[in-house]
Amino acid sequence: MNSAPAVGADNAPNILRSTTGLGVKLLPMSDLLLEDTQRELTDQVANALSQGITEITIDLTRQRLINSSALTALIETHEMARKRSSQLQVTNVSTLLAEVFVATGLDRQITLVSDTEAAAPIDSSKLRLGDILVERGKMTPAQLEEALALQKSSGKRLGEVLIDKGWASDQDVLVALSQQLAVPEVNLRPGLFDPAIGGILDQRSIKRLQVYPLFSVRGELTLAMANPQNSPCLREVENLTGCRVRPVLASLESIHAITNESGDNLELGAELLAEVDEDFEVVDSSVPDLDAADSAANGSPVINLVNSLIQRAVRDGASDIHIEPSRERCRVRFRIDGILYEVMTLRHELLPVLVSRLKVMANLDIAERRLPQDGRIQVMTQGRSVDLRFSSLPGLYGEKVVLRVLDRSQAILELDRLGLSEKNLGNYRSLLGCGYGLILVTGPTGAGKTTSLYAALNELNSLEKNIVTIEDPVEYQIDVINQNEVRNNIGLGFAKILKHTLRQDPDIIMVGEIREQETANIAVQAALTGHLVLSTLHTNDSAGAITRMIDMGVEPYLLSSALIGVMAQRLVRTICPSCKTTFVAPSEVVQRYGWGDEGRISLARGRGCSECYDSGYRGRLAIHETLMMDEDLQRLVMTNPSRDQLTAHIRDHDVTTLFSDGMSRVREQRTTIEEVTRAVNV
Repeated sequence: MNSAPAVGADNAPNILRSTTGLGVKLLPMSDLLLEDTQRELTDQVANALSQGITEITIDLTRQRLINSSALTALIETHEMARKRSSQLQVTNVSTLLAEVFVATGLDRQITLVSDTEAAAPIDSSKLRLGDILVERGKMTPAQLEEALALQKSSGKRLGEVLIDKGWASDQDVLVALSQQLAVPEVNLRPGLFDPAIGGILDQRSIKRLQVYPLFSVRGELTLAMANPQNSPCLREVENLTGCRVRPVLASLESIHAITNESGDNLELGAELLAEVDEDFEVVDSSVPDLDAADSAANGSPVINLVNSLIQRAVRDGASDIHIEPSRERCRVRFRIDGILYEVMTLRHELLPVLVSRLKVMANLDIAERRLPQDGRIQVMTQGRSVDLRFSSLPGLYGEKVVLRVLDRSQAILELDRLGLSEKNLGNYRSLLGCGYGLILVTGPTGAGKTTSLYAALNELNSLEKNIVTIEDPVEYQIDVINQNEVRNNIGLGFAKILKHTLRQDPDIIMVGEIREQETANIAVQAALTGHLVLSTLHTNDSAGAITRMIDMGVEPYLLSSALIGVMAQRLVRTICPSCKTTFVAPSEVVQRYGWGDEGRISLARGRGCSECYDSGYRGRLAIHETLMMDEDLQRLVMTNPSRDQLTAHIRDHDVTTLFSDGMSRVREQRTTIEEVTRAVNV
């Protein structure tokens, strides 16, 4: 056997050539990621073919990684050999490189000789995910039958149901999906993508579409995505890159992880930093030496980063900004329409200066990192005043900060803008027109209860009435109304303020929340003595408010006389107008919701676009359930009724429930069945 090295410019061999008979073996000694090595390999193959060599082997023993240009070079050498009717094969391929060849589809174009076991052939004849998992022994037929029933009732995908129940792992579902869709499945990690082509898609598009580019070979982009059947996404990537797209299947979690880990925080933040507007000002800062404090926060870059985060949150309509530390990174997420979206990641070492800057703006102690702190920040941006409620909480990897964004210009302070149906709006207005009594607004945290109370106060507000509020904290300031804030640190709670409020000659009292027996009893007594009392409770529906008040110790006979009505509510996301599309409701949906006698039913949904973070939803509206106190309900409340009795009363008196009100919004093509089901939890 004769060996002859091909010497590079630095006198080190790029390609080691070994000749035996009619065959040639080429061993790249230097990194195949280098253009010089790729060029030398192509030249060596061309030289061997010109000498009449019919068998060429490229040995990748020394290659740990590969990139798009190296893959292109291997294809070119293979095509050169085929034109000469010669055989070219690639041998000693590592497990990682073999995965790259499968993902890019080059395993079908290049002859591979690998020591690793070949993947099981994809059997596209099995069309159902559940059948594949049963055949693979990952679940039983009985579990599949139950999962299909749960899928039908919940509207979730079968894979999500199986993972939630613990009957199949994420990897089991991913492998089965790969077989079902006849699409390769990849375990995303460094080495399985080419960093050099990361810029083929901008970071915003990668995060919005939840995809990740792996390799680009001869105009074909290998793209990792959780849903390879998402045709609009594929078309958008093709338009953005000008490449044909070859989708491969990866878990959404791995796509998010590799997106965050592969980009430097300054690159991810550059887009935000570039968006900083000039109209940003911190209002009413009492720090005497602001310049010195800014220096402590690492100067202008961090200041610009904080300002840009706040500006983007206001622009996108975010209700909260979450800054969350982990072991190596710091994640920034926005809550938009009740859902958290990740917008950027930072190096962990930037967390202290970022938090310090926010504490400076909130007039807090930047040296105290062991205890939670709360504060307020007021800024002027985009031509309006925005309040930020600051909260820090020390954790394992540093302080987590949440900023509640209170944009006064976006506050809904009019009843007509709450989204109430005509019937519910009439009921709510009739309750507010009563001279005295207790009105309760119920729902979980974030259901918009306080907004409904503020709108009611704005409707009732006048110089002829003395309106007093007790809040924790005061979120929006309203002229003429006397607003008071709970201060539990000095013993000034809801009950104590409410006692003293009754001595202030009030006409209308708004109690932010009834949390315990003393406040509940005082509120009921105030309602019985000629005051109109508005408050909130954390219950699931209107009937739950009655049972909760009785459980807190309010006597049923007092509650029946004081309570005049309950309004339960939820917030549901509305369909994004930019990507809204209509479709005919499937027959099974029509039958399930009793629409069969109404003919053809058209519903709507959002495809997902840049305007809605690819969710298909933008904005929210409230759905309601108003329960009016009448003589029948008064008699029922006096008997300390059970939940079943109250539910029967609601059914018999044709009360519009949360779900039925939500479904009417679905028929109006303003939201979707899935969103209403998620919000109401039926």
